[in-house]
Parts: sequence; C-alpha cells; structure tokens
Amino acid sequence: MQHSIDGNRLWARLMAMAEIGAIPENGSCRQSLSDEDEAGRTLFLKWCLSRGYKIRRDRIGNLFVRRAGSHPEAAPVLIGSHLDTQPTGGRFDGVLGVLAGLEVLETLDDRGVETTRSIELCVWTNEEGCRFQPAMMGSGVACGSLDLETALSARDISGITLAGEIARHGYDSHPVPRLDEADCYIELHIEQGPILEAAQKTIGVVTGGQGIRWYELSVLGEETHAGPVPMALRKDPVPMLTQIIQLVQAIGRINADARCTIGKICLSPGSINVVPGCADMTVDLRHPDEAGLDDMHRRLMDGLEMIRRAHGEVELQVRPIWHSPVIAFDQHLIEAVRTSASNRQLPFQRVTSGAGHDAFNLARRLPATMIFIPCRKGISHNPREYAEPYHVSAGANVLLDVVLGRAE
Repeated sequence: MQHSIDGNRLWARLMAMAEIGAIPENGSCRQSLSDEDEAGRTLFLKWCLSRGYKIRRDRIGNLFVRRAGSHPEAAPVLIGSHLDTQPTGGRFDGVLGVLAGLEVLETLDDRGVETTRSIELCVWTNEEGCRFQPAMMGSGVACGSLDLETALSARDISGITLAGEIARHGYDSHPVPRLDEADCYIELHIEQGPILEAAQKTIGVVTGGQGIRWYELSVLGEETHAGPVPMALRKDPVPMLTQIIQLVQAIGRINADARCTIGKICLSPGSINVVPGCADMTVDLRHPDEAGLDDMHRRLMDGLEMIRRAHGEVELQVRPIWHSPVIAFDQHLIEAVRTSASNRQLPFQRVTSGAGHDAFNLARRLPATMIFIPCRKGISHNPREYAEPYHVSAGANVLLDVVLGRAE
C-alpha cells in the first residue's frame, strides 16, 4: 500500500521554523549554536515530544529522534539534515530534510504502520560552517572524520569557541559523538542549483557529490598612512591580493566541471586612508572528479608560489582547512529513489550534488543517498531561496517510500 505525507502540516512547520531568526525578504538567520539556532531546535523537539519519540543528544550538539521498530536490536534507518542556516539564509536549506523526516515518522504513526527497524531522525550540528569551520562538523565528528577536540577549539569571528557555546547550551554533559551501527542514511534537500528546474524535473536522483577543498589565505604587509608614503616604498598586500583573485578565477575556468569561489576578503584595519597591513581571504575549490580536484589544488599551490616570489616585500600564508573527497552514493538506495519517483509518476533526473552535505560524511561509513527537489532559479544561501509546496510534498513522499522500504 502506498502512503502519503500530510503536505499541509509539513509546509506549516517549515513556515513556523522560518519565523525563528527571521530576516527581511523571507529569509532566516540561525547560525550554528546561536540563540536562534537553539530556539529552532527547541521548537523542533517540542513537536517530537508531543509524539512521544525518544530523544538523545551528544557532546557536539547533534540531536537524535527515534521511532522504535518491532525489532529494536536491528540496525536503524537514519534520516535527517540540519537546522542551522547561513547569516542570510533561506527557509528550506537543511530544514526541509529535518522536518520532512519528522513528517515521515508522524505519517507512519497516523497510518498505524509498524516497521521492523527503528527509524532515527538526525539533526546535525553546524552543517553550514559559516560561523565555525569546517562545515558538516557534527556529522564529521560522529562519523570519525573530524576530531572532537579539534571541532571544539573552533572560534567564530568574535573569538567565541564552539566549546563555549556547547557548554552554554548544556550539550557538554552528553556522551561523546559516535555513529552506532545503522542500516543506511537518506537525506532530502533542495537542489541548490538550477538543473532540475531547467529540465522541469520534480525529483533529483542524487548519485554522489563533488569534492571540496577550503583554504584560508593571509597576505601580510605593513600598515601605514595613505598619503605620505610613496607607492614604490609601500608593503601593500593589495597588489598580491588582486593577482590571487585572478589566479583563482582562472582555475575555475579550466573546464566546465570546475568551481572556484572567493567567499570572504577582509582588509585590516579597513580604513579609507590607511594602507592595509593584512588581507585575509578564503578560497573554495570544487570538482566532481577527485583527480580534477587534485589538479585544481596543484594549480592553486603552484600559482600562489609564483605570486609569492614576485612580491618579496609582503608575506603570503596559506592554510588548507578542509577537504571533503568526492562521494559516490549507494547504488541500491539510488535505485530505490528512482523506483519511488517512477511509481509516483514524478519526473526525475540523475544529478550530482554541487554542494556539501552531511550525507557525504555518512556515506563514508554506511550506505547513503540523497533526494533533491527543485528550488526557484537555483537560488540558495539567500533569503530568496524557495521551493514549491508541491515539490516539497513530492520529495517527502519519495523519502517516505525509501525509508519504509528499508525499515520494513
């Protein structure tokens, strides 16, 4: 028998969550472990507790909500995503996967469906990586790809440590993060790109994800007055900075699959009449092929070394801070997503994820996959991020089918 979720209930909860940390133009700001993030978690747990689900937490702040199966000793089916957002985020990135997961649990309750395996809904801490680096932190620690103490030592731009925020919200008293044995992991998400909408497809059957490398760069010169010091006598980091920008942009155009982004540039002290003493920046490299990503890394390192030699008057520091290798998802789960979309007569297309997700960390430990739905104009990490209610329900129904197929 084919079951279906309550689309109106799911949509209402998405809109209710968006009110927490609301910003102009229908956006949301709930950066990881901020008061707004914790308020969103509290609302989510209120909905879970009203159903009597078992809830546990760990020391990195991950949340786990379990609907018990008839054989509690059997490895559970895991679903989930995250509730934290970018500083100027939208209403669907991450939140969709969490609230659709809750909707799956409630639909099974409402239909009186008993599953053999338990189903556990995971809310991962700091997926975005905008306040604390690296991204996908909670799932990374739980899966063993990131050391807990390294994660806890991370600081935000104000110098606040992750450990301090963990303690402030009371997560420090909970067990060390650990991924126990599980059957599989499935995550529903908006595509965050334009491919599905352009192809007029409702479901993205996600086959894997791009590899990602992050870097922090600092160009150190000498801070001085803008007027009295001649150009030839300055130790100005900006000329080197402009060449680095050109290098990164050129690497991003080596082929159609390459992606390069400079997300942050900060000149210090940031005064109109002062030659900067320091220029800090970030670089994000992505490619769907690991060899291609390695080639981009080499081009960046070689190019930076050439720039360094040409500017002896300033110092260049390069810090690689994160590497998420290319991911291939489980073929059986991919086929289950395709079968569900076909059975529900939902147009679908195979896609590769261009963004990083917690599912990448899980896929290194157990069978995993993702389900995508379109987002308007491919816009994400932006208040204008939007998914149609029909697509939200369609994605949640496919999630329900795949989860039920594994849990039974």
